[in-house]
Amino acid sequence: MQRRIEVADPMPTRPIERSSVPVAVEGLTKVYGTVRAVDGISFVLAPGTITALLGGNGAGKTTTISMLMGLVLPTSGVARIFGADMARERHTVLHRMNFESPYVDVPMRLTVRQNLEVFGRLYGVRDLRDVIPAVAERMRLTELLDRPYGKLSAGQKTRVSLAKALINEPEVLLLDEPTASLDPDTADWIRGEIEAYRDARRATVVLASHNMGEVERLADRVIMMEKGRIIADDTPEGLIRSFGRANLEEVFLAIARRTGDVNAKP
Repeated sequence: MQRRIEVADPMPTRPIERSSVPVAVEGLTKVYGTVRAVDGISFVLAPGTITALLGGNGAGKTTTISMLMGLVLPTSGVARIFGADMARERHTVLHRMNFESPYVDVPMRLTVRQNLEVFGRLYGVRDLRDVIPAVAERMRLTELLDRPYGKLSAGQKTRVSLAKALINEPEVLLLDEPTASLDPDTADWIRGEIEAYRDARRATVVLASHNMGEVERLADRVIMMEKGRIIADDTPEGLIRSFGRANLEEVFLAIARRTGDVNAKP
């Protein structure tokens, strides 16, 4: 049997309803066969906030982020970025958003500078001769600009990935484990840079992280997912208080043990 490939419609089917709301998700659902990876979730994110998506393996975090990016088509429901339906109109807002994950590599043979130039052009960034040195300095990459990406350490690659994500100064920034592979000092510095960027640009940040201390420091809001559904939505302090625990890691473990998912990772 030939496998059906889903392709997002590149052209809008109706006029785009412009909105000042950065992220709005309504009834978002994704079904793979008999598995409901994401099951009817809804939330709205305000400008200038950092929201963490938490949940064990298979909770639906990655699928949710993929639908926010327009890379995966929802079975039903809608994900909107500034009013644009990401399943059909993503091309109208992609220049206003970006994504970072240390698990997604860029071309290995290209230098750091060449990679930043490629992605800068893809996002329509002007004045790259000025922008690339500036973002490289911010991410402590100046001395690595002419080194091939494939010859960098894991931590250096993570910084390149974040530089790529900031190249177009996105208003919506999606982060997947932004401090993975970094030593504690550099990881702490990166968290400070994320906070500073959010404050300077009033950006809306969606953070998926297994580092509970990182989430407690960065997140204004935590959306906890389990089996594709939202089971809790509050501030870190509110969740800790509601579950009667000392910290977010204890909250996560309490939920995992309640559902029997003893192998879940925070």
